[in-house]
Amino acid sequence: MVAIKAHEADRALARLDPACRLVLIYGPDAGLVSERAAALARANVDDAGDAFQLVRMSGDDIASDPLKLVDEANTIGLFGGRRAIRVSPTSKPLLAAVEPLLATPSKDAIIIVEAGDLQKSNPLRTACERARTALAVPCYGDAARDLGTIIDEMVRNAGKSIDRVTRDHLAGLLGGDRQTSRREIEKLLLYAGTETTLAVEHVDAVVGDTAQREQAMLIDAVFSGRLPALDLAQAKLAGEGLDPGVMLGAVLRHTLALLKARQGMDAGRSARDMVAAMRLPYPRIAATEAALSSWTSAKLMEAVNLLGNATLAARRDGDLGKAGATRVLWTLARLGRAATRGDQP
Repeated sequence: MVAIKAHEADRALARLDPACRLVLIYGPDAGLVSERAAALARANVDDAGDAFQLVRMSGDDIASDPLKLVDEANTIGLFGGRRAIRVSPTSKPLLAAVEPLLATPSKDAIIIVEAGDLQKSNPLRTACERARTALAVPCYGDAARDLGTIIDEMVRNAGKSIDRVTRDHLAGLLGGDRQTSRREIEKLLLYAGTETTLAVEHVDAVVGDTAQREQAMLIDAVFSGRLPALDLAQAKLAGEGLDPGVMLGAVLRHTLALLKARQGMDAGRSARDMVAAMRLPYPRIAATEAALSSWTSAKLMEAVNLLGNATLAARRDGDLGKAGATRVLWTLARLGRAATRGDQP
């Protein structure tokens, strides 16, 4: 079948071609992969609680013995009826188990294979995209529109309401993993108790952490070269008593994540795919993609070295560490400004 785009996934699954007997659901959003696999399995059996109708199989076990999946797919249900087989994610190759079912599809069962982030050249993904009886469904982190829909649905089902400002504020704190976002919304609804209207104060009380948000603001300011925003974020964090070593450590971790993503881009991956794998809150996605486009691997390695030395110095001497932290962050921000402008710093 023709490969589908991420935004087409829900529609394709809702209107699944009866000839499609194997569905590969993959992507960096493990929560969304699991959610879609579960929904598809429920839609294709009469009783999801019946272990004979909905069969769960380990991806690791199937990789070790590919015939297990073929045997299960060709098993006739004891009491008839529709059957679904869910295969859990594995880092081991599954192509040997799937290929026979692409050539000779199961007449009795639909096979749902869950997987992580697969590159375009991955043999399993390629085989499913080319097969006439299979469908490959990508799952990337939720965009703001998707998060808004999820928030509205869950709030409405709980008998509560939320205004647009509060909803947008909440969406900005949620990450790119569907299940994690749902847990955060459930926690918020529980905290609100009998109150029927959710407010920004409810969100700030239970979703995310103020210091973490200010650290994120500082990090994005560094890599985009926005010096006023960096100054403000650093002042707020210092006012809250955050240790300079902790502050630098947060920037260092993000730098290492950027370096890994940039190296993936150097190997041919897209910025969008690499950022999706980082599972960042939606408002940070654009800033991170911009940083990956302007910062080279060499510059990020330089940043890692500067931050590593400054972090060690901050841990050895707290007073000197404050000055050192400010110096290295401003140095990197100037590099970030030059990189954004395309200048030679």
